[in-house]
Amino acid sequence: MEKQKKSANEFIPAFQKSFLHPRYWGSWLGVLTFAVLAWTPAAIRDPLLGALGRAAGRLAKSARRRARINLLYCFPDMPPVDREAIIDRMFETAPQAMAMMAELGLRDPKKVLRRVDWHGKESIDEMRASGEKVIFLVPHGWAVDIPAMLMAASGQKMAAVFHNQGNQLFDYIWNRVRRRFGGRMHARNDGIKPFISSVRQGYWGYYLPDQDHGAEHSEFVDFFGTYKATLPAIGRLMKVCRARVVPLFPVYNARTHRLDIHIRPPMDDLLEADDRTIARRMNEEVEILVGPNPEQYTWLLKLLKTRKAGEPEPYVRKDL
Repeated sequence: MEKQKKSANEFIPAFQKSFLHPRYWGSWLGVLTFAVLAWTPAAIRDPLLGALGRAAGRLAKSARRRARINLLYCFPDMPPVDREAIIDRMFETAPQAMAMMAELGLRDPKKVLRRVDWHGKESIDEMRASGEKVIFLVPHGWAVDIPAMLMAASGQKMAAVFHNQGNQLFDYIWNRVRRRFGGRMHARNDGIKPFISSVRQGYWGYYLPDQDHGAEHSEFVDFFGTYKATLPAIGRLMKVCRARVVPLFPVYNARTHRLDIHIRPPMDDLLEADDRTIARRMNEEVEILVGPNPEQYTWLLKLLKTRKAGEPEPYVRKDL
């Protein structure tokens, strides 16, 4: 883990001299490639990135296997050829969305905003005008960081919890880009209290609900065509932060080279709900947002690692 600057309230990525070591030269090449792509018209780069992403997805055996297993569990009645098509489109979408993020990280945000369509934004505009606290419930998608960056660029203070990447240089660059327009980044291993503090101070929070945190504090509730160990933390967060929870999901369209940001109604029904109901409602919102555009979702995560007693972990099954 690289050393990072920390304050009482946030995580600040710091450049390390070790990033100049030859072992990072390949990583620097990747960073420079995306910097060039940021200045390349989307109509030119998207077909190229789609083809490269699709090819990379055929070579990434372990990641593809995880995605294949997730889709098998979540859509057991879907023909295998359709599940494979979703995986191909997922790998196509990943670099296309990342290039748009690079564009936002290096260029005038107004240029990116011209290619963004908000759906349901009037509800959060009203919350902003009235000074309400907000926590966005955002499923893991390839363009997940872009809406937060756009809101920060418009002057809204944002705060998010993130997980460090294995490659320390990529971790540094990625978080520098995320913080370009201000806002706070909170490392997951620092706990949830700094995030709560930020939301209480008026920062709009960004919470990703679909990681597997184990069985101890989770509820086993339906998730697409299977079930998932789901942490019902959003119910507690909305109470301690006195915030409204708003589901949000970005969808990158490689045909139009535009980003659609879908905003759902606030989940005010969670205030009096029990943990099981909260967990199921969280998964329900993920299903509603991801269902129409499954290729936008990061199916290569170990979403279903924790199973009920007596059931094998899907990713270690020899028959899959």
